[in-house]
Amino acid sequence: MIATARGLLSGSLLIWLFTTAAVAGPPFATDDPEPTDYRHFEVYLYSEGTHADSDTSGTLPGFEVNYGVAPDLQLSAAVPLSFDKGAQHGTLYGYGATELGIKYRFIHEDDDGWRPQVSFYPSVEVPIGDSDRPDGIGGGHTRYFFPVWMQKSMGPWTTFGGGGYWINPGKGDKNYWFAGWALQRQITDNLSLGVELFHQAKDSMSGRASTGTSLGGLYDLNDRWHLMGSIGTGIQNHRSTNELTYYVAIEWTPSMDGH
Repeated sequence: MIATARGLLSGSLLIWLFTTAAVAGPPFATDDPEPTDYRHFEVYLYSEGTHADSDTSGTLPGFEVNYGVAPDLQLSAAVPLSFDKGAQHGTLYGYGATELGIKYRFIHEDDDGWRPQVSFYPSVEVPIGDSDRPDGIGGGHTRYFFPVWMQKSMGPWTTFGGGGYWINPGKGDKNYWFAGWALQRQITDNLSLGVELFHQAKDSMSGRASTGTSLGGLYDLNDRWHLMGSIGTGIQNHRSTNELTYYVAIEWTPSMDGH
């Protein structure tokens, strides 16, 4: 899971070369449909942020855990410490909104044909922090996201994307759509690179829609530890929504015995 509250990521480039299918999902705003393997964990320690209109906000640090509770079924939880640094105030810091989700893959990919794998991945953001803070760091109101994601792998290439609808209550806020698509390639046995394009409709009465791109990569230190990151900028209304966005994380994928 990986998106900021204000509109996300960017860059541009296509890359080419070697073997095997890439792993999708983080570090992109666009998610993938593949659930965590049954009885396995994915653990992320991450930071993300967006700079726009003389304001920089994001997460530092965040902690996310995915668990394969059953075949084709993943449970997810993310807990962030949020920050906001604006022209009118110093750096504000506090607990943000806890995100809980469940990913269910209901269509499997046809390795010999064109059928992609497809998942439904609803989630909820719960403002466990101080939701009444005027800076919004506490998380505001409870929000819900209902996306469908799909993915197809072809040799060293993986393409994935989709989108869904955010229920975003609150004074001055409005519900909105988010959609994105990514293309990723395995460059070496340890390195994959990719690009994405995404769009978010405006999420408030006074807000603006945003479109952006990002360039990201993932490097496997070994079978259990992985580094990932992305950087980018907006295309549409970028000064007010996304002049610069980043995501960096270290991922731990422990074996079933916990090592």
